[in-house]
Amino acid sequence: MYTVKFEIAGPMAMFTNPDSGSTPCSYPVPTWAAVKGMFEAVARIKQAYIYPTHIEICRPIRFERYVTNYGGPLRKSDQISGNNNLQLAATVLVDVCYRAYGIVEKSPLDDGQTNYAHALQEMFLRRLNKGTLFYTPSLGWKEFVPDYFGPPRAETQTDPTVNLTLPTLLKSPFDAPVSGRWRPIYLVNVQVQNGVLYFDGRPGGDYAE
Repeated sequence: MYTVKFEIAGPMAMFTNPDSGSTPCSYPVPTWAAVKGMFEAVARIKQAYIYPTHIEICRPIRFERYVTNYGGPLRKSDQISGNNNLQLAATVLVDVCYRAYGIVEKSPLDDGQTNYAHALQEMFLRRLNKGTLFYTPSLGWKEFVPDYFGPPRAETQTDPTVNLTLPTLLKSPFDAPVSGRWRPIYLVNVQVQNGVLYFDGRPGGDYAE
């Protein structure tokens, strides 16, 4: 089993609950798909992918109101014609820190001639330690960039006071980890115990430094 991990922290995060509608509200925890995107910001190849197994929540969960002006194409026609912005209100997470863990798995494009899982693990560890990224990872919304992203720090500890039960949690908008089709998948009765969330009960194993 080839394992990988990282730590990410930042002043704000937004992992949108689709049920919250036009005034979006963040889930209290990152989604599986958001964590997968963070892994892929570091390393990715066609023949293998990183499957997030679990996260550790390292700071208390705090929500705050966030308001921004939106000037994109989803505004009403009169707002676009009048060059007026849409004021968007949201409920976001603040002062967040997570450690994320994943296992490297073969993709459908694995030809069986090379150990691509090991290759992706080595690539991920090398690039994470050097700070070499394909793109800047975000804490949900692209404007919420981290103030730390890298190997887990020794001083960071899981917050054991975080215990939650989430009736539903969006796992991914696609039905497969690779080359999936649009078909949202939800996890139900999700448990966060002593600051740890296992996305779907998959084992994590020992995680490489």
